[in-house]
Amino acid sequence: MEDKANGSVDTKSPVENGQLPDPSNWAVADVVNYFKATGFEEQAMAFQDQEIDGKSLLLMTRNDVLTGLSIKLGPALKIYEYHVKPLQTQHLKSNAS
Repeated sequence: MEDKANGSVDTKSPVENGQLPDPSNWAVADVVNYFKATGFEEQAMAFQDQEIDGKSLLLMTRNDVLTGLSIKLGPALKIYEYHVKPLQTQHLKSNAS
């Protein structure tokens, strides 16, 4: 990760209209492309191999990401904390309103 000019740390999270995208209707290819775009090109293939679509992504637990995808622990932690969990939280908030 690198520091941006504004001092924030770059976690490469694609944002649409100031919000994270809602992956509930994503196909497997959309999930793969999201993780490729966020800097996890190598790990993105694990989502394809396991056929993780948007609905599956929203159901994933921390343990699923850390052990079910057969990817290294460091990237798996970042994927869960910086991407999966925020996407799940955003989805829940948008559906609660």
